[in-house]
Amino acid sequence: MSHVNKKLANIPVATATLNKPALTRDGKVRPQPLQAGIKLLGKDKIARAPANITPTTNETRIQKPNWIRAKFPGGKAVRELKETLRKNNLHSVCEEANCPNLGECFGKGVASFMIMGAICTRRCTFCAVAHGRPNLLDPNEPENLARTIAEMKLRHVVITSVDRDDLLDGGAQHFVDCIRKVREYAPNTTVETLTPDFRGREQKALDILLTEPPDIFNHNLETTERLYRDARPGSDYQVSLDLLKNFKKACPSVPTKSGLMVGLGETDDEVYAVMRDMRAHDVDMLTIGQYLQPSNYHLPVKRYVTPAQFERYEATAIELGFTHVAAGPLVRSSYFADEHAQEIL
Repeated sequence: MSHVNKKLANIPVATATLNKPALTRDGKVRPQPLQAGIKLLGKDKIARAPANITPTTNETRIQKPNWIRAKFPGGKAVRELKETLRKNNLHSVCEEANCPNLGECFGKGVASFMIMGAICTRRCTFCAVAHGRPNLLDPNEPENLARTIAEMKLRHVVITSVDRDDLLDGGAQHFVDCIRKVREYAPNTTVETLTPDFRGREQKALDILLTEPPDIFNHNLETTERLYRDARPGSDYQVSLDLLKNFKKACPSVPTKSGLMVGLGETDDEVYAVMRDMRAHDVDMLTIGQYLQPSNYHLPVKRYVTPAQFERYEATAIELGFTHVAAGPLVRSSYFADEHAQEIL
């Protein structure tokens, strides 16, 4: 053993702490750095969220009622549409978010496209979409998307995205590039965008979006203000409301739209309060659906809202002045979006 190694050998080592994980200030294990392109789902995703969620079990999970019945997501039309998406390197929110209406919509040749990849920079604890460090934007995506939409001969298309907090404009320019290409390849197709909140970049993103506004501008509030911290970490209730109002103010001819989930622990009075806030911020269209837990590690379902209560939501929304309302257990933001778009446009 060399002289140096002898000295090192005599230095006491706290072997018990060699592989001890780093902790945050509140004593939690500090998450490992993210690797680009790696999806974190279920337990791995929720572990990085600030909310403390006790995983559900068969004993603690509320049983689904008989009115929650989705169409089997199989069949020839579904397989063909999935093949088309994979061939063109495209994603659908229908697949990534585990939408219960996938079988019905894909069976009719209808899909809601999700741009900018399938990895979200946020860690929303209600959402099935993967969290992680996204890959770089695909410069060919706008053309691939537009060509696919033209081949499908869609009357109306919903374009949504993951949150891209890693981009200086939150992805606003990529939305614009996609809209322009769709209008070039499929001029008879109406375009609805379902955007993130662009938090911290709202004005810059709005200025970019207004250079090529969609036919319908959609941004979901998702839940009540009280539940934002647990359900939408990184998002802000007022920021979302202001985004909708500011877009409407700048582009009054374009209908605005938003959506809510129920069953996360909100009260009916809170739901009605969100509706009033939406109308006060000039939101025209509304969707309300039942929250369904994507995994045992996501926020649990606190209640299953009855079809009768959804009817009451719809009646109240119409009284408040929404032009179009879709409320029901399996309603999602883009459910029947093509039909509602044809009516309102």
